[in-house]
Amino acid sequence: MNQRQVRAWVTYDWANSAFATTMMAAVMPVFYESVAGAGLAEGAAASYWGYTQTIAMLCVALLSPVLGAIADFRGSKVRFLSVFTFVGALSCLASFFIGEGDWLLASLLVILGTIGFSGGNTFYDALLPDLVPERERDVVSARGYAFGYMGGGLLLALNIAMIEGWETFGFPDKTTATQTVFVTVGVWWIVFALPLFRSVKDRPANRSVPLFAVIRTGFARNLATLRRIRQYPELAKYMLAYWFFNDGINTIIVMATIYGATIGIEQTDLILALLITQFVGYPATILFGRLAVRLGSKKALYLSLVIYVLIVMLGFFMTTGFHFYALAIMVGLVQGGSQAVARSIYANLTPPPRRAEFFGFLALSSKFSASAGPFLFGLVGALTGSVRLGILAVLAFFVIGILLLMLVNLNKGREEALAGESGDAGGAATMA
Repeated sequence: MNQRQVRAWVTYDWANSAFATTMMAAVMPVFYESVAGAGLAEGAAASYWGYTQTIAMLCVALLSPVLGAIADFRGSKVRFLSVFTFVGALSCLASFFIGEGDWLLASLLVILGTIGFSGGNTFYDALLPDLVPERERDVVSARGYAFGYMGGGLLLALNIAMIEGWETFGFPDKTTATQTVFVTVGVWWIVFALPLFRSVKDRPANRSVPLFAVIRTGFARNLATLRRIRQYPELAKYMLAYWFFNDGINTIIVMATIYGATIGIEQTDLILALLITQFVGYPATILFGRLAVRLGSKKALYLSLVIYVLIVMLGFFMTTGFHFYALAIMVGLVQGGSQAVARSIYANLTPPPRRAEFFGFLALSSKFSASAGPFLFGLVGALTGSVRLGILAVLAFFVIGILLLMLVNLNKGREEALAGESGDAGGAATMA
């Protein structure tokens, strides 16, 4: 294991988490509701934000599996990661120009940024098995999320200072300070992504094939992946569970702040609470990775999902800033850990030669499924006039995910994945 490359891989989480914290979770949702969505009917901004997230995820879903297959075929994981990184970062820089009532421009740039962020993560995640042996993946994966919390948290702290102390920083008003905050995210993302691009190189592959043939192969391999999943029944069951609980986690991430803003929580409380989430998340994610080694990945994942069920139930009754702070701490305890463990479990259940392809397929399927959460939130809120009922609907995703996870046998799944590498997945399934 090349420690320099592993450190660079971890540093990328530090880089792109600035988008997750400032653009998706903390500042942009509040800005969208109060500035970009100015003039919209009450509650409409929250619904539009939910629909924006849905469209963004569907776009990523359509792109990711084909790109993942192409990356495997051409050995271009790092190259594709760099392209998506610059697309996402440039969308942040362009967000400086969002003004009052520009909710459509804001939605378009958020969609573009999410494509850069989530599309890039397809290749980032697929690099983990290439750089880290299986026995170390839980710990390194958790370290990546932990550094992401720290990096995103540090920039968010600076962003809060810029917004709340706009006069001290020399801005003419709070709106301009917030617009400048979006620029800092783009710069941060690019600068701290450079170590990965410099130290991790794409593996040699067949680059003589014409681009059209590669794209056609990408589609063909993606269709083959659908058929191939039948050879890995435990992986198929895990993916089904993942679709549901990941949808719940994603919906909490992208909708929590605008939900709080809509029910009357002050902007300062919303952003500070999410800053606390970042710094709670750093040590909690490190500890969660160790907990997964001690308890086993599956039990650790169970624990995190049960806590999410509690978070959603308490969120329905939330009324004050103090409540939002308490829930933000609870999210920080499990968010990074649950995602890190879920990612490493999936890596262990996939056949090694096709991991980018399978991560691409997971991006397709999970983004299609994850688009349901924000859409359901927005739809329930629009139909009932209550965003509280919208957040309560998210509970179903966690409950169903937990029940499906109970059906997965991880040891059998690993045997199926390794047997699949030698073309004998069916035999492994029979023997197990």
